[in-house]
Amino acid sequence: MTSILFITKKDLMKDLLQGLGGPLRGSSTFLFLIPLIITVGTLCFLTGCTKKNTDITQTQQQALATPPASFYDLSATTIDGQEQSMAAYKGKYILVVNVASHCGFTPQYKELEELYKTYSDKIVVLGFPANNFLWQESGSNEEIKSFCSLKYQVTFPMFEKISVKGKSMSPIYQWLTNPALNGWNKEKPSWNFNKYLIGPDGALLEHFGSKVLPLSSEITRYFA
Repeated sequence: MTSILFITKKDLMKDLLQGLGGPLRGSSTFLFLIPLIITVGTLCFLTGCTKKNTDITQTQQQALATPPASFYDLSATTIDGQEQSMAAYKGKYILVVNVASHCGFTPQYKELEELYKTYSDKIVVLGFPANNFLWQESGSNEEIKSFCSLKYQVTFPMFEKISVKGKSMSPIYQWLTNPALNGWNKEKPSWNFNKYLIGPDGALLEHFGSKVLPLSSEITRYFA
């Protein structure tokens, strides 16, 4: 979350000429350097030379502490049909994952369970089955629950099957993917087992793709 400032070719050429041209201007060495300066300036212009503005990062981090809408005001239906308020998880990290039973990433259930058990005092994993990607979660809630229990001994909270994209997107994922609600993120799940990490204060911290393993340091560095 860094601010990108593009340097124009004109500004870059001015900086280079002022830096090199003073002591060398009019000499054969300076004339020799002109084509090099032009080449470097053109390449930087075409590729978009950048600078990082760390002040913007600090401002954005402060904004994350108070998202426009509270995640804790939301609720969802568990896989057993009970209404569950997200406020019940206040004070812990929350890892929200869109899961599926017939996906190449399905074995991540094992690590999700291990993460949940190992750091149960610090984080809760919330599994949301979704059939949005190649129909890889086509079963009923009862079938999904049985599969997770028998094959992966899942004990972390599982919720009823939902949609994580499109017009039927669940309120949970509307919050996770709408900057007007969460404060900064607009990235939607690109596949099954995308992960969203929410802090103990309810601020959305990061979005992780499917390939980021549940026990990777990218996730555990927050609380391990």
